[in-house]
Amino acid sequence: MGYQAVFKRYELKYLVTAEQKEKILRAMEPHMEMDKFGRSTVRNIYFDTDDFILARHSIAKPDFKEKLRIRSYAKADADSTVFVELKRKFDGVVYKRRLGLPEAEAMRWMSGAGTNSTSQVAKEIGYFADLYEGLKPVLYLSYDREAYRMKEGAPVSDGGSEFRVTFDCNILCRETDLSLRSEAYGKEILGDGMFLMELKCPGAIPLWMTKILSEEHIYKTSFSKYGTAYCSFMSQAPADRSHEIAAAGYEGYAAAVSGGRSGSKGKANRGPLGRRQQRHAAGRLSIFSRASA
Repeated sequence: MGYQAVFKRYELKYLVTAEQKEKILRAMEPHMEMDKFGRSTVRNIYFDTDDFILARHSIAKPDFKEKLRIRSYAKADADSTVFVELKRKFDGVVYKRRLGLPEAEAMRWMSGAGTNSTSQVAKEIGYFADLYEGLKPVLYLSYDREAYRMKEGAPVSDGGSEFRVTFDCNILCRETDLSLRSEAYGKEILGDGMFLMELKCPGAIPLWMTKILSEEHIYKTSFSKYGTAYCSFMSQAPADRSHEIAAAGYEGYAAAVSGGRSGSKGKANRGPLGRRQQRHAAGRLSIFSRASA
């Protein structure tokens, strides 16, 4: 497979200034190094229903939430490997499944055409897509990322090999031109000079990281990129928002894809989680947790 397909970890978020970032990097230097992606522009296409049930549920800050996206780590073409990712969070723990596919196949699959993959990850993603009928691309979101991992042989007391740190800036979103093949542009949703730092770990934060966070008075925050982008667009005047949604051409895109879904059947789009999703949430999480263990 060549990539990690299953994740179970904590993802802690902090908003830091450029000055704070430099101090954190100095504290990281004896312990960490850039990972294989290094500096990259991460591109994402998020999928949701006509009435944005997943976004609305996310910003309500429930104990359990989930999202579906297609991600690339560079500008894609039809044959580029991208990742279809199903991400769930329960009680602070993140469970993620991802499947690598050519960009054209991934977009066809998420538009209803199916996939040739028979893996367990593909089955879980397919189940999710069937549960939330009418899923379609609704938002493009990109950001410039620096990613770091622990150096070889790092002791468990220092975070172990699974501890990772990322810094994201230039977070851009748009509701038009929903393609990983296009350039990174859109509306900025993070203040100038600010970075979103994420600590990704299976358990406790290393003591050396806790020390620098304490010294700089840096505290954990709640920041959903997708939820923040959704709120940003919803704050627009209705006429402006209607124009942007029409320009995105969702229906035209779906109709152009062979075998694609076109529109929502309306069974799963009532309220931030409808009863149909609520009935299945506990069972889905139980299966997800066992497979991640």
